[in-house]
Amino acid sequence: MEGDCKVLLDTTVDTEARKETTQSVKLSSKLSTTLLMFTLCLAAAAATGVLVFNRHTKDRGQNEDNIDLHHTLRQISNVRAAIHLQGKYNPDIKNSVEWRNHVDQSHSQGGLELDNNEIVIPRNGLYFIYSQASFRVVCGSSDADDIISKPMVHLSHTVKRWSTTYGNDDTKESYETILHSVRTACQKTANSSPVQEGSWFSAVYMGAVFNLSKGDRLKTEMEEKMLSNLEDEQGKTFFGVFAL
Repeated sequence: MEGDCKVLLDTTVDTEARKETTQSVKLSSKLSTTLLMFTLCLAAAAATGVLVFNRHTKDRGQNEDNIDLHHTLRQISNVRAAIHLQGKYNPDIKNSVEWRNHVDQSHSQGGLELDNNEIVIPRNGLYFIYSQASFRVVCGSSDADDIISKPMVHLSHTVKRWSTTYGNDDTKESYETILHSVRTACQKTANSSPVQEGSWFSAVYMGAVFNLSKGDRLKTEMEEKMLSNLEDEQGKTFFGVFAL
């Protein structure tokens, strides 16, 4: 009996030990699995964070590049159209002075340009147009009939516009006056030697705002008989336009 009890007891003890060993193995296996899954989660989270960071950095870089590009385009588009021309007497032009660009203080930018002695408008918008013509006038005359028929010396200056909005086509030389000024310079006096009397100096200036269209052309006109008396020194006779 004692032998049987001892064997049974040993068997029971071995069974319990095996159960504890099995439970320990299972517990260890569960812990290992849990740690592995936790490690994989951390790795996945880290990889996701790197991707998000890279994407954010890339997007931010692209946004900064776009901002720089837009800023550059804005600066280019914000260049205000302007042109300022210097006038010079040219006997080959019968009814106007010769307008010149890129001499003295004359300049152009933003699309406004000089073409065939006319200013060409680059785009629709409001523009300020201005012009001045300066003359050297002799008021004495030895011609009595001329003094009686035309006792006053008048100076005139005109700016004309050609536009498709008038219903004209490119083959028609049709212009409309948009600026016109007349000034009385002096009254003629009898003098056998007008040169000795000296000259009067007078300037005719005008300027105003107009709503112009792309392709419009602007030109000036003056009396042919007065052109030879034009003062074409720097700053005395000019023609210009700038966008508002």
